[in-house]
Amino acid sequence: MPNKNEVIQEIEKLPESLLKEVWDFAQFLQTKAIKTKPENALLSETSLEKDWLKPEEDEAWQNL
Repeated sequence: MPNKNEVIQEIEKLPESLLKEVWDFAQFLQTKAIKTKPENALLSETSLEKDWLKPEEDEAWQNL
């Protein structure tokens, strides 16, 4: 997997005419990542609920 510097080096090789496409794609990926985070939280809620609803969990968090 390439690191950030390698990606930047590849972008720097591109002609100016393609930079708008790279920008648009980067914006798309950021938006997709933001939208995915809440969905992942909702999907995991059911499995985590088993631990959250234990009496010892209530006791551990009662002082907060």
